[in-house]
Parts: sequence; C-alpha cells; structure tokens
Amino acid sequence: MPYFFHNEHQLFYREAGRGPLLLLLPGNTASSATYAGELDYFRRRYHTVALDFRGTGQSERLAVWPDDWWQQGAHDAAALVAHLGYERCIALGSSGGAVVALLLAIHHPEKAQAVIADSTVERLPAQRVQAILAERRQHLPALAAFWQQAHGDDWEQVINADSDLMGRFAGQGIDWLGGQMHAVRCPVLFTASLRDTALPDVGTQVCGMATSVADGQVFFTNVGDHPLIWSRPGDFRRATDCFLDALT
Repeated sequence: MPYFFHNEHQLFYREAGRGPLLLLLPGNTASSATYAGELDYFRRRYHTVALDFRGTGQSERLAVWPDDWWQQGAHDAAALVAHLGYERCIALGSSGGAVVALLLAIHHPEKAQAVIADSTVERLPAQRVQAILAERRQHLPALAAFWQQAHGDDWEQVINADSDLMGRFAGQGIDWLGGQMHAVRCPVLFTASLRDTALPDVGTQVCGMATSVADGQVFFTNVGDHPLIWSRPGDFRRATDCFLDALT
C-alpha cells in the first residue's frame, strides 16, 4: 500500500497515471477514497496523486487535531512531492483542501508550480462555523454514508476530531491564510459556484483572493453548489483543462 512517513506520522495516498505531478488535496471530511473520479480523469495527462491528511482516510489517526492542522497538511503535501521524486507539483484542492493547496504555495513556493483552489474562501465567520457544526450533529444519512466511504468504520472518530478542531474557532471564526495571499507567486485558478450554500460571500471573497495573488484567475458559474468539483464536474473540468493547457 502507498504509505510514507513525515514527522513520525504515517500517511496514505492513492496514485494513477504518468507525467507531471498533480496533487489532489481533499476537503476536511473527505479523503482520497472520494476522489476516484478525479484520479481517473486526470491520470490521462498527469501522475495524479490524492493524499489522505493526518487523521483521515487510511492515514494514521489523531486523537486531537492541532489548531494548525491545515498548515501541517501543507507541510505533509510538500513532503509527499519530495517522496515521489518530484521537484514541484500542480496542487488541486477543494474546500479545506484548497486552503491546504494555497498554504503549500505560501510556505513551500518551490514546490508549487500552480494551484487550483476549488470552492474555498479566505475567512469563515463564527456564525458559519457554528452552522456547520450544527449540521454535522444531525448525522444525516447521506452525510454519514459519505463519511463512511471516506474514512471507514471509524468515521465518527474522524468527524468528531475535525468538529472539535472547528469548534475551537466557533467563537471568532477561521482566518485560514492570515493575510498571506500576497505571498503566492505561482498561477492560481479559483473556481466556485455562486450558489455555494456552504460558503459566505463566495463571490466577493474569491475575487478578493484572486486580486491578492500575482497571477490569479477565476471561474464562476451560477449553478451547482459545494463543492463545484462534484456538483458541476463538467464545468469544473473544462475550466481546469483550459488553465492546465496554458501552463504547458
């Protein structure tokens, strides 16, 4: 099985295809298991690799996720690039994984050729964090089935650990990037649905993020939901393919 160790943590990844490295970074409650369609699609042009972050998927479990879990994910992603024998990658993240992709470009600029940041914002206000946690506590059947697919039979431990992390920010909200967007030097494609029910002020926030980076591009659609990569895969892939074509 494809595991590697970084800072004494055992991390799992899935891979397919050959070529330049395209690193898929899942959202918090997702995992590499939920990105089978993307692995199959992008393998035609890229060595496509999907990472399970610490405490998720088939990676080693964590009893408590640290406050800097997203930053640690960026460091782990950089270590995976080196483990695979590449100098740099194209990082494609969705939702919380897009935050990690941007943090990779901020903290390890030499590892990031480009970033595709799908369905994310720079800041999540306290009210929205509280709403996410309230929704999770309902354990809706569709969500529970998704989480079990992503993490296996102990999915509740994973979701509880992530919810505990989110809960520590419930009073003040989350500022994932700390005003560091200007440090991103590689090309970035931001994609989102303007009807995304999970993200507040998605249009305003994404445009602000795009104007903060040296080479930012935006794709919006007025259909779909959260995340765009799954709610409107055809639209997402067409926009992404155009962006990727311009890199070569």
